[in-house]
Amino acid sequence: MAVTSMANSSIRDFTKFNNMSTTFGAGPFPCEYLVIAGGAGGGNSSGAAGGGGGAGGYRCSVSGEPSGGGASAETPLSLTVSTTYSIVVGAGGATDTSGNDSTLSSVTSVAGGFGGRNGIVPAIGGSGGGGWGQTTSQTGAAGTTGQGFAGGNGNANGNASYQSGGGGGGGSAVGGNGTVSNGGAGGAGVSSSITGASVGRAGGGGGGARQATAGSATNGGGAGGQVTPAATAGNPGTVNTGGGGGGGSSNGGSISGGAGGSGVVIFSISNVAIASFSAGVTQTSAVVGANKVYTVTATSTTDETVSVS
Repeated sequence: MAVTSMANSSIRDFTKFNNMSTTFGAGPFPCEYLVIAGGAGGGNSSGAAGGGGGAGGYRCSVSGEPSGGGASAETPLSLTVSTTYSIVVGAGGATDTSGNDSTLSSVTSVAGGFGGRNGIVPAIGGSGGGGWGQTTSQTGAAGTTGQGFAGGNGNANGNASYQSGGGGGGGSAVGGNGTVSNGGAGGAGVSSSITGASVGRAGGGGGGARQATAGSATNGGGAGGQVTPAATAGNPGTVNTGGGGGGGSSNGGSISGGAGGSGVVIFSISNVAIASFSAGVTQTSAVVGANKVYTVTATSTTDETVSVS
């Protein structure tokens, strides 16, 4: 009789409780993201010192973490079941070339701007390119509000041996100015723990240096090249960080700047949801707490998509 009473008072409500899983999984699903554009190439030496490439634009909606350019976290996306969303990972730029934009749904990060060279001023971008240094001191290019910072200025010292390029702008800092002693350091990037561990990305490329010490770089940016002991190309930015490439350096002739690192799109949604991607998407996933985090490292076209169910 006690069991019968239980059935009448509580077990009869079990079906209602069991069906709640359908309600929980129906969406829309809050989606925190990290969208980083492709970094830019460093400037060609053009017989002196190229500017460092700017980092790809950095946009972040992870609670408690900053976006690029000193901005606060953005509002997370809301992904609706059976709706298709655009997803693009921007490639990095070659020497003297800006990177490519990255996109998740309505969120687009702007490509990094290339570093300066003789006769070609650095480009505005998510973060701006650094200036060239020889007969003139080019001014570093601007970054994009809420995504990244400006590049540093080149140094046109009267003594040719000590000319240097400015560092490319980074997600969290302006690129350093070139000096008689050093190429400008690449601007620092931004760190995020969206994948469960803190990783720095979107660092600017270091400026090239003629005899002076090459500009350093962090958070995926490539260091600049320098003449001593031999003329060297700028170092490339790291793949899937949006880092800028380092500026090239030489005593004469053309030495390439480093290529920019490709961007990345990372997003986090509830474990209840399942993300499905179009055929040209390269991605991995991992469980982090109560969410699944998807890291998209490449897209074969600009028409790739993701949907949730």
